[in-house]
Amino acid sequence: MSERLVITPTFNEKENIEKIIRKVFSLDMEFDMLIVDDGSPDGTADIVKRLMKEFPERLFIEERSGKLGLGTAYIHGFKWALERGYKYVTEMDADFSHNPEDLPRLYDACIKENAQVAVGSRYCNGVSVVNWPMGRILMSYYASAYVRMITRMKVRDTTAGFVCYSSEFLSALNFDRIRFIGYAFQIEMKYTAWKLGFKVVEVPIIFIDRTEGTSKMSSSIFKEAIFGVMSLRCKSVKKLHKKTS
Repeated sequence: MSERLVITPTFNEKENIEKIIRKVFSLDMEFDMLIVDDGSPDGTADIVKRLMKEFPERLFIEERSGKLGLGTAYIHGFKWALERGYKYVTEMDADFSHNPEDLPRLYDACIKENAQVAVGSRYCNGVSVVNWPMGRILMSYYASAYVRMITRMKVRDTTAGFVCYSSEFLSALNFDRIRFIGYAFQIEMKYTAWKLGFKVVEVPIIFIDRTEGTSKMSSSIFKEAIFGVMSLRCKSVKKLHKKTS
């Protein structure tokens, strides 16, 4: 068993799932993978189960009934990882928008910079996004700027979903207090780490929009991310810490 785990939530990712798994397992640095599948009707879970025979003790799956939200999928995976003693846990999408070759860079950032959170950032060196229409780039970029303005957090890519967490940080959290389940979950996790005094660093990446499968982004998810930010400033982040809950 590796000390490093990649968690990938899936819903209808049959076009990508085998390729992303094989790419991760081809890396020189060893990572285990946990797929959290929300009842994909397209057979995504069946593909993973077939590959588990090829990659025993490295590839795992947790199946849930229906779409329960990105945040809850990651929290499910975090708890699973902590129970098994993983030291570093990385969130990564299944659609290759996050390049698996950047996984060692995120891990190395935690080790070399003594950080508890390493964010794969699209915006720390200008804008590094490929295949998005200009409208979506501007919406994402200014959404992060809005979050920084409201929260005073120093992270430039506040909505990033390619993130490596140390078990030190994850073990300190009271997951029952995490409020958001959509993309605002990504903001809440970074904000919580920052407010609790954990070190957060950004690693520049190039984000490439998916070429296969269907995007899960929706207007309701985006609204949660934008309008939920105000509530973060109003609540006690200390309640998210196990020691004070």
